[in-house]
Amino acid sequence: MRMPPADLLIRTESRLTDLLICFSHLRWNFVYQRPQHLLSRAASNYLVWFFEEPMFEEMEELGRLRLEPQQSGVVVIVPVLKAGSTPAEQIATQRKLLNELLAKRREARVIAWYYTPMALKFTDHLTFAACVYDCMDELAAFDFAPTELSALEHELMRRADVMFTGGHTLYQAKKDLHRNCHVFPSAVDVAHFARARSPAMNDPPDQAEIPHPRVGFFGVIDERMNTQLVGELAAARPDLQFVIIGPVVKIDPATLPRAANLHWLGAKDYSVLPEYLSGWDAAFMPFAINQATRFISPTKTPEFLSAGVPVCSTPIRDVVTPYGRDRLVEIANDAQGFSDRLDSLLVNADEVWLERVDRFLGQISWDETWARMAALIELAAADNGEPVEVETHRIPQHAGRLHV
Repeated sequence: MRMPPADLLIRTESRLTDLLICFSHLRWNFVYQRPQHLLSRAASNYLVWFFEEPMFEEMEELGRLRLEPQQSGVVVIVPVLKAGSTPAEQIATQRKLLNELLAKRREARVIAWYYTPMALKFTDHLTFAACVYDCMDELAAFDFAPTELSALEHELMRRADVMFTGGHTLYQAKKDLHRNCHVFPSAVDVAHFARARSPAMNDPPDQAEIPHPRVGFFGVIDERMNTQLVGELAAARPDLQFVIIGPVVKIDPATLPRAANLHWLGAKDYSVLPEYLSGWDAAFMPFAINQATRFISPTKTPEFLSAGVPVCSTPIRDVVTPYGRDRLVEIANDAQGFSDRLDSLLVNADEVWLERVDRFLGQISWDETWARMAALIELAAADNGEPVEVETHRIPQHAGRLHV
């Protein structure tokens, strides 16, 4: 489908009168996960803008916006700021550009959706019809987290009309800090990943020559992966081939373990993941047990299961309950444990297990998750009922201009 130019879309999109603007620390085209699933569905209810963290270029001016319409209807908005500009200039520029962008939708009812509290630094002057904080991770526990993140999160929770958490463990940590907090764990697009169960699925070229049995993983490769465990498991089981898919971030790729049976295939598009899964005999989730993984609810857990691939994981709390409790996923602590569990999975995964998996997955669709979230957002907006207000006296006049 041919998309209209960005400026035309902003000026003429009238079938949706309400605007949802999301402020995210993740880029839309990085890894397709919770934000993309939810906001693509939100685009059926709202005009959705996905406001990313800035990129930097050599330029004369302090900043401009790049608008990138997506097939889903979401418009990705990328602030492009002047390389070498000061932090104060960067905040002021984003504030100015955002105000100019919102001025084009002056009559709209605007919902704010935050993934990053850091966005308050340039949005704290705005009042919205409803403010949503979708807390998908404990960002302050991640490597290289900004020092002011925790304080800004407390301010965001004070402002938010409704708060969601990405898992039960995170909900337990946050529920007493917000008056209207709800848990929405990782869901799944079953139909997308169930394609992997088809015997007619072709093996991707970079996987086709890898022998069986194959044990796979996909996801972001960062401080949350126990790379030492991966290396130990590969050394202990030369008879198994370990296929690992995903971008490497925040860690040096040179530190990743290397072996003849370790295959680091890099990042892949969400659309082709079922093709890779179709060629796996089992999956593994070798997460480190550390502060960064304490509150995670891995989206990949139900995605592996939807593909019909048996899984073994380290004891991440939101995997142990509910997946490990009902033996939908096997749990192991070390290389020996993984080796033993994988042997069992490679032999014993059967139709009875798959029937239990499918009964569980039938309860956790992204469609149902979004419908419940949308209802809570509308309740919050009904309590407020005001259009977005821009305090123009606080807008810096020198910050930059809008490019569309």
